[in-house]
Amino acid sequence: MAVVSPIGLLAPINHSHKVWEDPAFIKWRKRNAHVPLRSHDTVEGSLRYWYDRSKVDFLNSNLATWDDDAVSGALESAAFWVKGLPFVKSLSGHWKFFLAPSPESVPVSFYDIAFDDSDWQALPVPSNWQVHGFDRPIYTNVVYPFPINPPYVPSDNPTGCYRKNFRIPTEWKGRRILLHFEAVDSAFFVWVNGVLIGYSQDSRLPAEFEITDCCYPCDSSKDNILAVQVLRWSDGSYLEDQDHWWLSGIHRDVLLLSKPQVFITDYFFKSTLDKNLVTADVQVEVKLDILNNFEDATLSRLTMEATLYDNTGWYACGNNEGKVNLSSYDALHLNLRSPSIGIDGFHCYIFEGKLERPKLWSSENPNLYTLVLVLKDASGDILDCESCQIGIRQISKAPKQMLVNGLPVVIRGVNRHEHHPRTGKTNLEACMIKDLVLMKQNNINAVRNSHYPQHPRWYELCDLFGLYMIDEANIETHGFDLSSKFKHPTLEPSWATSMLDRVISMVERDKNHACIIAWSLGNESGYGPNHSAMAGWIREKDPSRLLHYEGGGSMTSSTDIVCPMYMRVWDILKIAKDPSENRPLILCEYSHAMGNSSGNIHKYWEAIDRTFGLQGGFIWDWVDQALLKMDSDGQKHWAYGGDFGDTPNDLNFCLNGLTWPDRTPHPALHEVKYVYQPIKVVLTENKVKITNAQFFDTTQAIEFSWHLLGDGCSLGCGILDLPIILPQESYIIELESSPWHSLWKTCSAREIFLTITGILRHPTRWAKDGHVLASTQLSLSTEDDSIPHVIRSINNMNLISEHVGDTITVRKQNWQIKINTQTGTIESWKVGDCLLINQGILPCLWRAPTDNDKGGGPSSYLCRWKDALLDNLIFLTDACSIKELSNSMVQVKTVYLGVPKDQNNLLKSKSSVHESENPSHILCRVDVDYCIHESGDVIINYNIKPKDDLPPLPRVGVVFHIEKSLDHVMWYGRGPFECYPDRKEGAHVGIYGSNVRDMHVPYIAPVECSGRADVRWVAFQNSNGFGLYASIYGTSPPMQMSASFYGTAELETATHNHYLVERDDIEVHLDHKHMGVGGDDSWSPSVHDEYLVRPVPYSFSIRLCSIYPSTSSQDIYKSQISQ
Repeated sequence: MAVVSPIGLLAPINHSHKVWEDPAFIKWRKRNAHVPLRSHDTVEGSLRYWYDRSKVDFLNSNLATWDDDAVSGALESAAFWVKGLPFVKSLSGHWKFFLAPSPESVPVSFYDIAFDDSDWQALPVPSNWQVHGFDRPIYTNVVYPFPINPPYVPSDNPTGCYRKNFRIPTEWKGRRILLHFEAVDSAFFVWVNGVLIGYSQDSRLPAEFEITDCCYPCDSSKDNILAVQVLRWSDGSYLEDQDHWWLSGIHRDVLLLSKPQVFITDYFFKSTLDKNLVTADVQVEVKLDILNNFEDATLSRLTMEATLYDNTGWYACGNNEGKVNLSSYDALHLNLRSPSIGIDGFHCYIFEGKLERPKLWSSENPNLYTLVLVLKDASGDILDCESCQIGIRQISKAPKQMLVNGLPVVIRGVNRHEHHPRTGKTNLEACMIKDLVLMKQNNINAVRNSHYPQHPRWYELCDLFGLYMIDEANIETHGFDLSSKFKHPTLEPSWATSMLDRVISMVERDKNHACIIAWSLGNESGYGPNHSAMAGWIREKDPSRLLHYEGGGSMTSSTDIVCPMYMRVWDILKIAKDPSENRPLILCEYSHAMGNSSGNIHKYWEAIDRTFGLQGGFIWDWVDQALLKMDSDGQKHWAYGGDFGDTPNDLNFCLNGLTWPDRTPHPALHEVKYVYQPIKVVLTENKVKITNAQFFDTTQAIEFSWHLLGDGCSLGCGILDLPIILPQESYIIELESSPWHSLWKTCSAREIFLTITGILRHPTRWAKDGHVLASTQLSLSTEDDSIPHVIRSINNMNLISEHVGDTITVRKQNWQIKINTQTGTIESWKVGDCLLINQGILPCLWRAPTDNDKGGGPSSYLCRWKDALLDNLIFLTDACSIKELSNSMVQVKTVYLGVPKDQNNLLKSKSSVHESENPSHILCRVDVDYCIHESGDVIINYNIKPKDDLPPLPRVGVVFHIEKSLDHVMWYGRGPFECYPDRKEGAHVGIYGSNVRDMHVPYIAPVECSGRADVRWVAFQNSNGFGLYASIYGTSPPMQMSASFYGTAELETATHNHYLVERDDIEVHLDHKHMGVGGDDSWSPSVHDEYLVRPVPYSFSIRLCSIYPSTSSQDIYKSQISQ
């Protein structure tokens, strides 16, 4: 690039040529990209630094904060990250700030020393200015937030002006000074003491400038003035169209680094393992930065040393850590291969060595070494010292496989944006640890940095905790898909320099991290020559890792992995079985976790676990990207697109996480943990097979146990004394010789479930001892020859039936049921003075649409339901008859016809509702048979016949409302967390208890929620123990159950969870069939066929009865009704 004078083209005050609208001008006076520099003063200091930074575990995650405290927490983190570095100074803190509406309207000469900034406001740095009340956040998925006209950006271009005073420590006298910005969004100019230092773009990577000659001397009494002008929009914004919030400012730390006249500026650690993985050939390439006037004679007397230290010895230090010489754990002194040479214009040293029996790095065993590089002068004194954590491991390819240390590890991954609900894109130490702890605890072993390089500390933590990583370049041009006028930048030579620079800068910064197994060229940016150029550069620079890029169909020559997004199970199977495709298939995005979603994920893992060539994938995505916002009433809530008045916006499409913004897990994360669990248990014939699906670890650190349940009640449990199972090996338990065999065979329960659980014997970095690593429930066969006991009348009193007006009252001693003959349903039910049901029991086919229900435009389930008028369906009583069959039973038969409520002509006259007269308007016929027994039991038999031309139905069941005080819920079914027919594998069958308020799942944008699958019985009780029991009856299968203070109608209309208002009663749904929630994606109908509710006839029965304080719901379930 041509050298440009700061006077003229680059001067911000001269707008004849706007450099921020020139894709060929991406930086000026910016130092070449390199690894993070620490500038240690001693070897011991470098080791102590890494020792302190490695002392992190799950306890640190408890310090994570997600509210206003995070603002100060971000400043504390920035200070912590440079602690122990005598030649690095953080400039984090409160800076003076002014927001101008455009670059042209910034205060004149605001960068001058004498400029008066006393009336400017204070803004914490690092931060995004939008989350501190300046400007507004904008959320878009695909569309750019401004008209596409590359490389030009709007003249309405908010521009942040920053000023900060600093002094150079006296200990830095005679040394060079570097000014280092970790990341600034989106483009910026920087001045020191009124002198323009440089310009940079790329919102997610560092920019570093040398400012030695611009600073006042160390012994000066004058403050240096740092001024920064940050533009919200630049031509670089066209390369940053990721699916997240557009936020601006200096959002990562700003550092001052002090270096000697000659210093270590970059280094690249490489290792190669022999075929037996017992010897590592190690190489380190070191580059020096040398001033032009530095004498060659002096340079020739400099010496370099490179040493590896084994970190595992550190952890034995215990409480004596301060007294231990960490340098005693050296593992290998590397040898200088040859005299210094010149590479890329740098003075360079190359070191080599052999490490015997290295401790290899993997996700399961993240063993690390510390590499320390020392530059010494002729007297042997240390001039400079740099260090980093490295892991020795080998990434390679085999037919249809990616290998880590020679083994085809399975990627159980997730995509992760940098997101904090209060600080936006600004990171906190404890919050990053919280992410890693949650990921590891839920069996996630890989992360894709979506869709940009992330904070440097994130990589260090992934090295430490053990997470495979795809590191992705800060390139996405998705919005060009919407333009017919402009081509994707990858097809334009004018963008080649900018795109290549982003890839180079990523690789150069992150190249020494063991966690990175693949480089990604970016996301959703089409495919063209610029991608080929980027792929070529990476393959030449770093052939030790794989290359990843989904654009262009996920199978171009620029990717070593077939990496589709949201491809259906049947299609990935076709690719895996294609003999002409030799690459592994790893889904770069799948299972779109938007709201109540993640259905069908077990189908993917059934395929992955059984199919050679399928090697896992990355769920989209980790966290709901909502921001904290204060309402007019002073209450804070989580906000999504449009809530800040931002236009354009993509509403709640930023809410795709497995966790809420504060990292509270969504119910779906339980399902992910289950399908990702590394211990697989299956029942085959008369054997239980336990497989260790790990690739490197045995089961030595896992304690296995068993638990036998009969009809939900514990029959016995114990520790399983198993031999150590080697990686990828299995152990078989014969049922006849199992410790639970006699309990199983002598049990009279209808259903028997065996649960095999594996827990950690010892604490790890990411979990305490006792953490459940894997748990699988198996259904054991039963003889089922037991005879349920019969409920008989407890006295000689018969049922009393009274008919007054439109109401029939059926009662006996301490309970009464009222039936409305006009509606043909129970309208109230009382036990003593306790009201149980206060509205009729009616059929129900509708649910509050989920985000997945809405996806797909005209072909979406919601549009098809609305076209069929299912959203307006009401049930009218066509016929009702009542019979007293005996003194002990009353029978009510009712026929309902489901019609659209806006068909006014149908509502005017009951006679016009008859099927024979208006068959086209009848969407559903329901025949209901109520049998009220003297025992207080009510058996309801349903026959539901929907029209056969209807689309798949949301649900088939009943809805009723119970008194608000009956808010304690106990059920026998799957749980304890929310689960649905296509997302229930991780939910074990058992007896669970909760209250209605806690059962509600507060998805930020309300949808159908709080369901529990495969429920056999459920009981709703008040604090005194009175209540209502409901169960399946006869041959009916288990049902889907939900109970909520929020009705379906309110869940459907509310835009935010905090807008929901509790009802005065509890809405209960008992569903014979409930459509799956889907999740293959959220923009097309994605519920798999087996989880659709077809418009065919259904028959089922429900049993209801009163509950008393002395009642056992389990005893009721085991009983039958006296006939």
